Amino acid sequence: MDKEVKSGNIVDAQVLGRLFKFVKPYIVRFWVLVVLTVLLAVLAPLRPYVIQKAIDNYILVGDYSGLQLMLFILIGLLVLNAVVQYLHTYSSDWLGQYVIRDIRTSLFRHLLTLRLRFYDRTPIGRLVTRSVSDIETLANVFSQGFAAIIGDLLQLVFIIGFMLYTDWRLTLVTLSTLPVLIISTYVFKEKIKVAFNDVRNAVSNLNSFVQEHISGMSIVQIFNSEEREYKKFKDINKEHRHANLRSVLYYAVYFPVAEVIQAAGIGLLVWYGARQVIYEEIELGVLVAFILYIQMFFRPIRLIADRFNTLQLGVVSSERIMRLLDSKENIPNNGSFIPESMEGEVAFKSVWFAYNEEEWVLKDISFTVKPGETVALVGATGAGKSSIINLLNRFYDINKGEICVDGRDIKEFDLANLRQRIGVVLQDVFLFSDTIGQNIRLNNEEISMEKVREAAELVGAFKFIERLPGGFDYNVMERGATLSVGQRQLISFVRALVYDPRIIVLDEATSSVDTETEEMIQGAIEKLMKGRTSIVIAHRLSTIQKADKIIVLDKGEIMEEGTHEELMNLNAYYAQLYKMQYKEVV
Repeated sequence: MDKEVKSGNIVDAQVLGRLFKFVKPYIVRFWVLVVLTVLLAVLAPLRPYVIQKAIDNYILVGDYSGLQLMLFILIGLLVLNAVVQYLHTYSSDWLGQYVIRDIRTSLFRHLLTLRLRFYDRTPIGRLVTRSVSDIETLANVFSQGFAAIIGDLLQLVFIIGFMLYTDWRLTLVTLSTLPVLIISTYVFKEKIKVAFNDVRNAVSNLNSFVQEHISGMSIVQIFNSEEREYKKFKDINKEHRHANLRSVLYYAVYFPVAEVIQAAGIGLLVWYGARQVIYEEIELGVLVAFILYIQMFFRPIRLIADRFNTLQLGVVSSERIMRLLDSKENIPNNGSFIPESMEGEVAFKSVWFAYNEEEWVLKDISFTVKPGETVALVGATGAGKSSIINLLNRFYDINKGEICVDGRDIKEFDLANLRQRIGVVLQDVFLFSDTIGQNIRLNNEEISMEKVREAAELVGAFKFIERLPGGFDYNVMERGATLSVGQRQLISFVRALVYDPRIIVLDEATSSVDTETEEMIQGAIEKLMKGRTSIVIAHRLSTIQKADKIIVLDKGEIMEEGTHEELMNLNAYYAQLYKMQYKEVV
């Protein structure tokens, strides 16, 4: 989350230009909204003008039939104003909702293409804020920002025009208190802007604290930290309360002040206008009309401070969203090669890789996995095993060297096609809050439920799934919370199997399951690997003794490679690791 929400310029041509690109598909609706805005601005000051004519030309002279006509005109104006107001409100909200739908869709599509390096250094909370809160702020820009401000300003122009046309002297008297209102409105706008920013930051801190501590509730309770965390929460909640009370205070002060200024304006108008009526310099209807004009005039000025703050926050949100859309952290998918079939040969050729510049995670890595072979990667935590897997899937791009599949650089492959042919079972299994069937298919309608059931039977997951309420329609809840670690691991095996990949990657695939579950899936793993190129990462060295080749990594470099027997005979790095684990088991 951003620590501080800063207000932007109200008029930012570049940001507004970018926003207008999302408006273009609905350009007809946009121009309809413009016409409705102008109509509203004209209709409002027409009513006092009609009332003025009714008083001066019909009521004072006793013309009842003419008064009836003016009454029908006034009712017609009121009905027309109501209809136009309805259409204006609906159109502005309609346009806003469709635009933010398109922006949110574009933003999420963009997030799907960003490389994992971007997510490594960007807080998830900030991305959620951009995708939800900031985009919702844009909806207010359309419903309470642009259209409302333009409508208010046009209405002020037309009201002043009618007033000047009717009597310029009364107009000057009426507007004599305007400078005081403008100054107080500006002060309020600046104060409420800061207060509203404080509220947003307080809400951000509160949401982050609650989300983090609910997710980590087990740690809080294990270490008996409930009271300490409760006190922290009370402090954060206290700041949230203070921030909201400050904003309430400014509203509580400003609106009564604005009412007093408006009342002073009306008082001056009545005092001066009454003298003019008494001396017959103006007619009574003019004075009544001006009283109505001044009420109409001051209303949008009182609201305009809020509208400008809405617009400012919308510009800030737009800038953040556009910066995210402009980020160039996506994996370039310039390849177009889609092979009819894949043999599955994998070759790393002098590969160098760093997450941060010059902090090498992999140093001059070279090895080849022939089609159908099983290669195991072994090494301590941080040796670079998982980085090799990430590079093969192009979650990250290498700094130097070349990675080839079937003799062709993986950058030449269509990215989606490449990843579809590589099945991955990760150490940390992630399940979405959905049914087991959808978690396996990942909403891919091309994968039939029959294929899902076949894969589940092969892995050995079918029996436990069928015992669950609803079977494959059982909802696993957030992150698979209702399943055991072993069950989640089995589902991840099914998920990899249904895509029938040519290359299988098992990243600590059995490290989180108990011995009984591990034995149950070992047979399925062997069937899965048969005829496929397999790359296995495991801490349990006993699970990889049958691998065709074992590559031992340390600090990003290959220390040894060979079969289990060959490496044991070397009595070096691998042999020491194996003996240490064997002692632990014994």
